[in-house]
Amino acid sequence: MTDQDPEHTLTSHLSSRKRGAERLLTLTILWHPDIERVGEQAFARPGSREMPLNRFAPLFLRPGSPPLALGDRRIARDPVMLLRDAADQITIVTPQSRMSIEVDGCVLAGASTLAAAAVERGIVLALGGAVLLCLHWSDQLPRLNNSTTLLGVSGAVLRMHELIRQAAGTQLPVLLLGETGTGKEVAAHAVHAASDRRHRPLVAVNMATLSDSLAAADMFGAVKGAYTGAQSARRGWFAEAGDGTLFLDEVGNTPASVQPMLLRVLETGEYRPLGAAADVKSAARVVAATDQDLGAGFNQALLRRLEGFVIRLPPLRERREDIGLLIRHMMAEWERAGNAPAVLPTALVGELCRYDWPGNVRQLAMVVRRALIGAVDGQPPAFEVLLPDASLDADATMPLGAPVRTAVRRVRLSELDHDAVLAALERNGWRVGAAAQALGVSRPSMYKLIDDHPGIRSAAAIPLDELSRVLAECGDDVACCAQVLKTPSEALRRHLRGVGLLG
Repeated sequence: MTDQDPEHTLTSHLSSRKRGAERLLTLTILWHPDIERVGEQAFARPGSREMPLNRFAPLFLRPGSPPLALGDRRIARDPVMLLRDAADQITIVTPQSRMSIEVDGCVLAGASTLAAAAVERGIVLALGGAVLLCLHWSDQLPRLNNSTTLLGVSGAVLRMHELIRQAAGTQLPVLLLGETGTGKEVAAHAVHAASDRRHRPLVAVNMATLSDSLAAADMFGAVKGAYTGAQSARRGWFAEAGDGTLFLDEVGNTPASVQPMLLRVLETGEYRPLGAAADVKSAARVVAATDQDLGAGFNQALLRRLEGFVIRLPPLRERREDIGLLIRHMMAEWERAGNAPAVLPTALVGELCRYDWPGNVRQLAMVVRRALIGAVDGQPPAFEVLLPDASLDADATMPLGAPVRTAVRRVRLSELDHDAVLAALERNGWRVGAAAQALGVSRPSMYKLIDDHPGIRSAAAIPLDELSRVLAECGDDVACCAQVLKTPSEALRRHLRGVGLLG
């Protein structure tokens, strides 16, 4: 998201294998009749060009547990052969058996060759309708992950754990970079919990909520009478944090008026509350997070100070092998909250594992929760109901063998005017996710832009007679209806169904 200055940045790349060593072809269990086995992994032997896969081989393991074969009787004894060529393409050769085999949701009737880039993003294999595996590359050997919040067995998660451990051992400011929903606040708490400040306060501030007029007082405090309405002295966030950790979420939205003040406290450890006659010393350690490109419009000297230690949080689509483990954890959390146990069909879990999750872990958690509610009532909703725009979202899925998608540049909300927001929605059929991608903003930011737009209406605020008339004129075409009414199509579809105008 931003270039780092090597003189002011401490970062590292962890590798458990020798530099230049061949990546290992890996199978990770995404789903299994024995749900405790989700997350176990099997690796092809180094240098081997083939990997047999059947009921008895290979052996899957997790650190601290004995290796086990898949074992389920619905998996054939005759092996599926995974053959690797010199270009890192993987050919899947099917056995002479009646076992169903699906590759990324497509039934495999014969041999199929996967490009190296397709394996890079993770291929979902379904065997016998009972077991889901992720076929992918690994550059990390498995290690025990004791975290109850930063879950995963992927190399990306293992590297993130190591960087958090390294960052926690320093007093440097930390900058967390990652798309919306990747767990930046969770990572900030992990840095704090692993540091020598763990028994001191952690104060979290969403910088996007600060108003220009009161931002300085919110951050640094104010004496009585420092501004109109200041009836008493006010402590700021730095004072609240004391010698603990101050987490500045959405730091890209820091009001311009306080950016130089924030730079000063990072450089000198001192700040002056509004109206005060003397400076105050701060011992707080700053951890900041953003999903934006902190380029033009952001104080670059401040950026360099925030970049004391940079940690990038990977999007969920880059660690597909972790999705099953996350779903299992969410189901356990659901039951611990006192809800009735629920079972999700393997086919639905497979669709969840194949989706690219533009909203990352946060979006996955919301969808799994909706699926569990439906499962308790009898039958979980279909994937198309849980994610009605998935089939319309060009960013949602990629065909078999497609190349890895490049990251979209994030922009600051202040760079966008009402015309740009309206144009993006009109060009993208009034679909919020697609418009957000086109503008280079997160989905939550897009909703904020929509709420602030004077020309965009909420579906619930449109009179029923107008809804009925326009829907009839459009022949029940919701996309046409959204265009005419100037309202997001997803919310409009839900509202039309809710009021009985659409079946």
